[in-house]
Amino acid sequence: MEGKEEDVRLGANKYSERQPIGTAAQGSEDKDYKEPPPAPLFEPGELKSWSFYRAGIAEFMATFLFLYVTILTVMGYILAPLPIGFAVFLVHLATIPITGTGINPARSLGAAIIYNREHAWSDHWIFWVGPFIGAALAAVYHQVVIRAIPFKTKS
Repeated sequence: MEGKEEDVRLGANKYSERQPIGTAAQGSEDKDYKEPPPAPLFEPGELKSWSFYRAGIAEFMATFLFLYVTILTVMGYILAPLPIGFAVFLVHLATIPITGTGINPARSLGAAIIYNREHAWSDHWIFWVGPFIGAALAAVYHQVVIRAIPFKTKS
């Protein structure tokens, strides 16, 4: 019984209540509770996983970016092939792991016809709806927002 009384008298931290500095300085191996390891900010494999929302947003953003860069370079006074090619490169880098990059519905249709399996057509609408909405919003954004900003012209 003396061992139990000794434990009660010393408290849960193995130190008497008269030693708060010793209690605060005790090692982490003496504590009963262990902190769980920190969770990673994100899993790298998560970027390659596929879902309807992720695929739709990826196709929308890719087409929006591509069409918007194309509109700006055609309207501007810079060399068009370089920014357009760079935009296509970036779009492919971002969306190949997710959807295989279907920024052009005709390319997606051709691949689905050649593949011609049942599950090739089940989610094919994403490759039409995403680029259509992305292209439409890029054109509307350019007409409503960019054209509304007054620019100074060279006189």
